[in-house]
Order: sequence, then C-alpha cells, then structure tokens
Amino acid sequence: MSCSNAPTFSTRSCTSVRRLVVDLRSTSDAFRLPEAVAERLRADAPADWEVVVVRADNDALDGGARGPSPEAMHAVAEAEVYFGWGMPAPLFHAAPKLRWVQSALAGTGALLAIPAMRDGPCIFTNAAGIYGPPIAEHVLAGVLHFTRGFDIAQTCRAERQWNQPAFGAASAMVREISELRVLVVGTGGLGAEIGARLAALGARVAGLRRDTAKGSPPGFARVSALEAIDDELPTTDVLVLAAALTPATTNLIDARRLAMLPPGAIVVNVARGQLLDEVALHTALVTGQLRGAVLDVFSREPLAPESPLWQLRQVLVTPHVSGVSPRLLWDRLTALFMGNWHAYVARRPLRNVVDKAAGY
Repeated sequence: MSCSNAPTFSTRSCTSVRRLVVDLRSTSDAFRLPEAVAERLRADAPADWEVVVVRADNDALDGGARGPSPEAMHAVAEAEVYFGWGMPAPLFHAAPKLRWVQSALAGTGALLAIPAMRDGPCIFTNAAGIYGPPIAEHVLAGVLHFTRGFDIAQTCRAERQWNQPAFGAASAMVREISELRVLVVGTGGLGAEIGARLAALGARVAGLRRDTAKGSPPGFARVSALEAIDDELPTTDVLVLAAALTPATTNLIDARRLAMLPPGAIVVNVARGQLLDEVALHTALVTGQLRGAVLDVFSREPLAPESPLWQLRQVLVTPHVSGVSPRLLWDRLTALFMGNWHAYVARRPLRNVVDKAAGY
C-alpha cells in the first residue's frame, strides 16, 4: 500500500538516488509543461535527486479517460515525489515508495477518494492560490458582461439592431461596479483575489469562510462564518462561489437561497459545479428573478449539448477555463513547487498542504 509506512517527512531511502516524477505534459497547450520549466527542475534539483519528466501526453485535465500512460506507470515505481495534474489511483498504487504528491491543480481532484492517500501519512499539497489572479479577472469580466449589458449587445448584433433604448430599460439593470454589494463564498487565495479586484473598483465586498479566525483579506468589509449565508444573501447583488467542494458546501445554493437574493442579482460560479443547483438557477433566470449567471464550472462536465443553460442569453458559459494564463501560471507553479521541494528535502513545513479531514 503506497505510503502506508511513510514518516511525515521522508528520510533518504536505501538507494543513493531519490526520484521526482514530473507528469505535466497536458493535452491542452496552455497547460503543457514548457521545456524551460523541465530544464529548470533538472538544473535546480537538490543533491542526490533525479528528475524523470514523463513525455507521454497526460489527459488529466480532459477527464483522464485514457488513464495514466505506460511511461508514467513505469516511472512512478521508484518515485518518492510525484508532480502532476492530480494523481490517478492506478499511478498512486503503482508507487510504493511515494512520500509526497504535489498537484498542479487548485483542488484535491480524486486523490482523497483513494483510502491509502486519505488515511495514510503521504503528504499532499495542491496549487491553491496559483490560479487566483486569472480567475479573479475572469470573474470581473463576467460581472461587467452583465452590468454593462454586453449580453444585450450580443443579441442586438445578431439581429442587426441599433437599439439604444434596450440598454436604458429597467430590465437591463446597467450599473456601475461601485453600486454593487458582493458576497464571496470562500475567502482563501482565490476568493481574496476576487474580492480585492472588485473592491478596488468600489464594490462593497463581504465574505464567508469556514475559519473566521483567519480574518478578512484586504478589501473585504467583513468576513463571517459560512453559517451566516442566509443573513447575507438578501443584500447581495453579486454572489461569487469560490469555496472548496465539501459536504458543507455541496448544493449550498439551492432554490431557497436563490430566492433570497434581491431581484436582478448576478450569480458567479468558479469553484465547483456541485455548489449550485443548476435546475433552480435556470428557473430563477427564466422567471427574471436574476439578472445573469457567470458559469465556468458545472455539476457535470462537459456541459451536455442539451442543457438549457446554453440557450439563455442571461448565462455566460465558459468551459472551465477561468484559470488559463499560460506564462504567469508556469511562473507561479514552478516557484511554488521549487519552494516546496527544497523545504521537503530540508524537512521544513510545506505550503498548501491539504487538510485531508477537511477535504481541502
């Protein structure tokens, strides 16, 4: 069983060389390991370490339907550390010497569904916070899409209508950011970046988080416990979901809570689709209760072609791409991993260690 007898921090194995396996050759260009990053990992490796870069494509970001490559399966047999887009169960079980997994994803993926990982001492770190800046800008763009009536502009263009009155209609709800009351659910690295940008443009930003002892990020007027959500929703113009998926957040925003939002509110989900009841959201949109929804994640992905969400002008759909930022993503991800790798070798605490009990 992988990691079953591992200490919290690894001691040197009986062999003289310790192995890092890097499995980041995504089938998506934006997330494909640049050769310059691979060379940096090799050049900056601590003494007595070898870096094995898997050259086979990794389709983890596309659902992992093909499973791990034979090359990766062979490489992890001697791996002490694995750096990839999460880690599928077959790879984990093929790595008896594994002591630490660094995921390039912000969440936990399916790793915590593996009992030996969830209950064992193998260290699990993720890339939380790495994707914060691009996702925050995606949220800002989505909010502006509706507050400036760009969905109306798209309809007018499709119909070749010069329709100025449409933008001044009450139903258009054209507004400035400074008018908005924003509630960010989840004020970790991602939520903090989102709140900072909206606050910088004058929005009044409040947040909800599991551990209020961590305080309020810059730009937030206040941060309350998640249990205060029903008190916050009636005064929320923009609801942003940026929390991890846990039992406490699954289906957090259901029909009852959507009905608590004021008329014309905008709902944004860049967290996980399962936080939001999509059927109830569709109803709230078609009845005119909500002004719009910015959705980058869905309960089932890819979003099915027959989903009614595709048909609504009031929904801005993007295919789970809010974190795309090729150059700066690799800068931040490489810095995170290198810092953690050197800390691991020196037996110092690592950044972004996943709390397996909490699920993030």
